Amino acid sequence: MATVDITTSDGVVRGSRGRRVSRWRSIPFAAPPVGELRFRAPQPVRPWRGVRDATEFGFAAMQHRTGARIGMRTEQPTGEDCLTLNVTVPNRHSAKPRPVMVFIHGGGYIIGTSALGLYSGARLAALGDVIVVSVNYRLGAFGYVDFGEFSTPAHRFDSNLGLRDQVAALEWVRRNIAAFGGDPGNVTLFGESAGAHAVLALFATPAAAGLFHRGISQSPPADWGTSPADAKLFAQRCVERLGAAPGEAAAALLTAAPNDIRRAGDRAIQDVLRYQPGLFPAAPHIDGDFLPKSPVDAFLSGTAHQVPLIIGSNRDEGTLFTRFDDVLATTPARIRRILQQAGAEVESRVIAAYPGFPDAKVAVRMGGDFTFFRPCTTVMAAHGQHAPTYAYRFDFAPRAVHLAGFGATHALDLIPVFGATDTPIGRALTVAGGRRGFRSVTRQFQDNWLSFARTGAPLPSWPAYTEDRRATLIIDYPPRVE
Repeated sequence: MATVDITTSDGVVRGSRGRRVSRWRSIPFAAPPVGELRFRAPQPVRPWRGVRDATEFGFAAMQHRTGARIGMRTEQPTGEDCLTLNVTVPNRHSAKPRPVMVFIHGGGYIIGTSALGLYSGARLAALGDVIVVSVNYRLGAFGYVDFGEFSTPAHRFDSNLGLRDQVAALEWVRRNIAAFGGDPGNVTLFGESAGAHAVLALFATPAAAGLFHRGISQSPPADWGTSPADAKLFAQRCVERLGAAPGEAAAALLTAAPNDIRRAGDRAIQDVLRYQPGLFPAAPHIDGDFLPKSPVDAFLSGTAHQVPLIIGSNRDEGTLFTRFDDVLATTPARIRRILQQAGAEVESRVIAAYPGFPDAKVAVRMGGDFTFFRPCTTVMAAHGQHAPTYAYRFDFAPRAVHLAGFGATHALDLIPVFGATDTPIGRALTVAGGRRGFRSVTRQFQDNWLSFARTGAPLPSWPAYTEDRRATLIIDYPPRVE
């Protein structure tokens, strides 16, 4: 295997050189958050001597092992020492620094890993002559529970750890990406699902100012974010699930086995979903400090970073979640509970807009629209008053996906964005037809995403979104603007 060495601010890293791209895997951007650093803000990396091997992946963030699956029968090991990122660089010579695209993976803030082969961005990097960076961040109880009330004089627990990890990764990019041939003054954030929400949260995070220059948010549950009261109750429930008395919480949180903490957090999430449909607690916490406002409130108030944004959702978001434990409230009963919280007038208006409710299929569409489409439109309208904003909806699905009952479901867009149409998974999805259409939407995604990364605007055929016109690109075969 051919290798290539790069000198970073922390030491030399050795990556692998392939035919079209070179890759560096699991480069640390912060110190391992273990021992006394558990539940603390990310700390600087301790520089190393010699050459650090970056040809293999290290740990995924703590999660249920099936969430870190990177192949049909392969699961990445999980551990607390997970604050790493990966860099993919085209091999061909470039006379000037390349645009940088930083990808934040999804998974509901409880599962996922940057080691998934799709996320390397090799095809995207080679096609667009860009550098792709993918990052890990702490998940679940380790990244999205605020245990601050259990701090002691000897040990403080910080808030918004997953969000702080993402800022630390962007700071690493600013310090080091030039050594890989990238332009630290031209950084595009992009993410899907929880990763798309993270993009919006970073727009609302003062510490992220200047660390990125545009963002792409694919299917964000935009109005996720826990209030101080909800965050406190969630933390208390996690401690209860851990089996610790309130006076023993700090010691238990510092000494418990990682998997015990992980399980306690997962069970606490299920408790909240059962009793508060529509609230997902493992999300950034509006702490009034690191995250002063929820992402949606930051966009509505004009305090979000005023840089260009692409944002959109898929037509059939909710269908994927019928295969899970109703995480997004896609059953008629849970939809009614959410609507009843809004009052009778709102409930009647919403039901009138969805003829056929409480039919199960209609409820699935309502659940997907409630979680993704509805808050996206709020962000589009608000941000479009302050910075260039481009709205899309992804409508295409191959025939086999339609036959399976999914349609243009949640996360299907990842395949065309990363150019995986002609990989085994892309071919499997088009075995019953739709290959030409899938290739077309791949070009639509990639041409627009790469143009945006280079210039801050997609192709000229895609008009900006304004509240009066609401021009939206429908990514389909063929595409159209509505």
